[in-house]
Amino acid sequence: MNSTWFRRFTTATGDGPRLVCFPHAGGSATAFKELAHTLPAHFDVVSVQYPGRQDRYREQPFTALAPLVEAVAAELTRELAADPGRPYALFGHSMGALVAFETARLLARGKLPGPQRLFLSGRGGPGTDTEPYHLYDDADLLADVRRLGGTDQAMLEDPDILDLVLPPLRADYRALGTYSWRGGEPLTAPVTALTGDSDPMMTVQDAHTWRAHTTGEFEVKVFPGGHFYLFDHFGKVAETVTEGLRAPAAAF
Repeated sequence: MNSTWFRRFTTATGDGPRLVCFPHAGGSATAFKELAHTLPAHFDVVSVQYPGRQDRYREQPFTALAPLVEAVAAELTRELAADPGRPYALFGHSMGALVAFETARLLARGKLPGPQRLFLSGRGGPGTDTEPYHLYDDADLLADVRRLGGTDQAMLEDPDILDLVLPPLRADYRALGTYSWRGGEPLTAPVTALTGDSDPMMTVQDAHTWRAHTTGEFEVKVFPGGHFYLFDHFGKVAETVTEGLRAPAAAF
């Protein structure tokens, strides 16, 4: 993939499935670097790089979810069409779970085959989180980031780093706060919901709400830890993904 939207940290050694990963609010493609190195070598692991961060820091970040999803889906459609024989799956964490889900819904309206499976992590289904994130000021944003963990706290005290971090973080929180679930047909692709057992943002029961959004196979995987449990359990998460993609692909 040569698009500015996607990053690879490994080179696939075979024709295994493509896993497209969507990062959390304020996050970047590198959030999935270790997972890419932990998954089997024949997996083609691709991380989405949203505008406004890292090498795309000069670009304006999206402040609404719908246009972000439309842009990702358009780029992804072009790339998938170039290699139509390789099955693919989507993995999203936190805000990324919502972006992955809405991207899958948009792709389902196109001509390409749907994803083999969705892995939706660190967030309940649409409608479970009604926090007015778009009303947060910078102090609220940083307090929430500290509460959820997953970020080197010392970085949040560095003014130069904050100058880079805050613009995409503000945009992502605004996108989340203004998102509204308007209903729609469930997906046909299987869904695996993943969560930490002590996530302050969601409960294990919230993970089960994804059940209503697919007619395919559904399962919930619970890991020890908080909102960013996956940073401590990349090996187990990789096992979950690998096992989930061994099953027959209902969407094909």
